[in-house]
Formats: sequence, structure tokens, C-alpha cells
Amino acid sequence: MRIGAVEYLNTKPLIQDLAELAPQVELLLDVPSRLADRLQQGEIDVGLIPVVEYFRGSGYRIVPDVAIACQGPVLSVTLFSKKPWKEIETLALDEGSRTSAALVQILARQKYGIVPAYRPFPIGQAAEEAGTDAVLLIGDRAMRADWPGYPISYDLGQEWWDWTGLPFVFAFWAVREGVHLGEVQNALAEAKRRGLARIADIARQQAKLLHLDPAYCRRYLSHIIRFDLGPREKEGLRLFQKRAQEQGLIPADQELRFYPPRSSATLLVS
Repeated sequence: MRIGAVEYLNTKPLIQDLAELAPQVELLLDVPSRLADRLQQGEIDVGLIPVVEYFRGSGYRIVPDVAIACQGPVLSVTLFSKKPWKEIETLALDEGSRTSAALVQILARQKYGIVPAYRPFPIGQAAEEAGTDAVLLIGDRAMRADWPGYPISYDLGQEWWDWTGLPFVFAFWAVREGVHLGEVQNALAEAKRRGLARIADIARQQAKLLHLDPAYCRRYLSHIIRFDLGPREKEGLRLFQKRAQEQGLIPADQELRFYPPRSSATLLVS
């Protein structure tokens, strides 16, 4: 079975022990946008995909109780800007992003009443090459960014919370049609349990690799990122779906369909 995950700090608690728990799994790491494409093309069986791609796809089912979400600031999804929101005329979107790209467009139009010209911002491109009033960055790149030319920063998790009073869900595990998880579903749940119990160790390990302060990484994983997909997260998810539909960013209504409970999953994908 091929599982695709994001190689960002906020996913490490979900995949840290996955190879040990599910040795039959091949774990592939990529940016969110490419993971969504690979799931759609059948190159992976399960993907930690941007939620907006769930609504754009068909036949996917959501693995219950696991998400990458926030309730207030998220720290790793940031709009860096030269101007206040209402003066932004051009905006570059991180090419690794899909959900955050949709969120910034929703906030721009529905919260602030602007429709800037959007441009892609390639992964690895330098800030000074953007040539726009604002740049959206996600993941570890956003957490490390220090751009003097963009003195204003807006945390999109906080922007959503201030506007709606609801958590925001950025990603979750999605299973493509025809795939039977079997015991892999138990492994995904156990990987999350173990990961959350080892936040301090994960933070120390990743801080060295990312050149970030260990205490900052620990606070981020312990108090900023939420890994549950509970009732409030689902409420925020449905509101995002509604707002995205209003703006033509996703097709008409699609219900949240969940993968069967672990007790009923008995088969492994061949």
C-alpha cells in the first residue's frame, strides 16, 4: 500500500512510527499539491491531502479522527505583505498549497472585499523575485521566512478564527475509491497516538533539521496544531466548503464521507 504524506513539521507526529507499525506500507513524501495530484492519478492509495482537493475530487473517503487543523493562529500558513489587506493588488500563491490558496482568496474577497491578481510562487523561488504586493507561504518555509521587504504578516489561521470563531482544517487522510485499509487504519490511529505522546522528542529532532528553536517547535506541535477531526473542526470544514462554493473554487455540494470504522475494515489492498 502506498501512503503519501507531507514532509512538514506539522505532519511528523502522524507518520513518525508509521513504517514500524505498518511495514507493508510504502511511505512517500511530497508537497500537499502534488500529493493531491498523485492520489487523483492513483499513484498513491492514501494521502494526507489538502481538504479543498477532497471537495474537488470524487470517490474519496476520510479517515476518521485525524487532521491538520488549528483554532486561532497556525504559524505555518502566512501571508507576507508590503501593504495592508485592502491595498493588496497582486498576490503570489505558494505552489505547494491548495487549501491555503483557496483560503486566502476567500478571505480577500469575502472578508476584505478585494480581488487581487493572483500569480504562482514556485517552490524555492526567492522572495525578491515574487514581484507582488503579497506572498502566501505554507509549511516549514513560512515558519523560517524572514523577509524585510514584506514587513506585514497575516496568519491565515488567526484570520479565519477572527472572522468565523471556528477551527480551520487544512488537511486530512483521504482514501481513494476501491482501497481497503484493513489493519493500516489501526496503524494510522496508533501512529497519531504515539506521535502525540512523543511531541517533545519530535520537536527536538526536527528543530535541528529545520534550524528552528526546539521550544518553538514543541509549542507549535503541542499548542498550535490540532490533530483531531472533532465536531468543531467539522463545523469549520463545512463553513469553508460553503464559502469556497460561493466563490466557485469547488464544485457543488459534496458530503463528508468517512472510511468505515476500524472494526469493519478487514481487507488489505493488493
